[in-house]
Amino acid sequence: MSTQAPHPTIGAVVLTMNDRPEDFPHAMSTLLSQQGVDLDVVVVGNGCEPQQVPDGVHTVALPENLGIPEGRNVGAAHVKGDYLFFFDNDAALPRTDVLARLAAVLDRDPHLGYVQPRIADPDTGITVRRWVPRLRAGDATRPGTVTVMAEGVVLVRRSAFDAAGGWNGAFFLYHEGVELSWKMWDRGYTGSYLPDVIVNHPATNPARHALFYRLNARNRVWLARRNLPRPLIPLNLAVWTLLTLRRVRGRDAAHATIAGFTEGWRSSYGARTPMTWRTVFRLARAGRPPIF
Repeated sequence: MSTQAPHPTIGAVVLTMNDRPEDFPHAMSTLLSQQGVDLDVVVVGNGCEPQQVPDGVHTVALPENLGIPEGRNVGAAHVKGDYLFFFDNDAALPRTDVLARLAAVLDRDPHLGYVQPRIADPDTGITVRRWVPRLRAGDATRPGTVTVMAEGVVLVRRSAFDAAGGWNGAFFLYHEGVELSWKMWDRGYTGSYLPDVIVNHPATNPARHALFYRLNARNRVWLARRNLPRPLIPLNLAVWTLLTLRRVRGRDAAHATIAGFTEGWRSSYGARTPMTWRTVFRLARAGRPPIF
């Protein structure tokens, strides 16, 4: 008599600030309806006691908002599973086999550290460029190996996450996915983009957050100073500065960007653990040398 193979085990982490009373219940409903996987789900209240949480779901209430990456670290410590699924609370899984399909790809390749589905706006179907984890992001339907990730919807191998040290909580918001990806690559893992697996997420503008321009600039400097061989730091930041000059509009945004850039140079950025030159070459061969 044949025995059925065990389901992949996934620890799912969802953050809340109780500010999405319609999106959050829908996100949780689509998450808990996933089939073909064994789920362990936690909702972390970032500075609040989580509300509207379905029965049977763990909760953790943080007394203050520690930021998205540290909140996810807390959540990861409270769930079990060979894989970790980080899921924005305004996203939705449109099919019940999304997690099973993502996990099957990780099952087949032990060197794969993370897989990212294609994130698409539920109303328009559009995938904005920042959600496509590679250069030449115009075609969101092209699959392949990737060296960064969109942090809000991603399935990560637990052993790779632990080896990389988890998310950098000091970032608070923005660029923590780039650092986590680089650290996984530096430990021999790779990433994959699977555009045939779709997850819905509203195409909101990240600049709606008051801290966007300052933290975006500060964390970009920290990212380079913490993770790159010294000769690549000025190259990386020069490319980033040129791109920023093209994109930033308005005096307030420019001033906040300059303030963040200055803060990134003057403040402590944590332990410096630069990637090896072998990793630099691996990233370059994969299509994205770490100066972009």
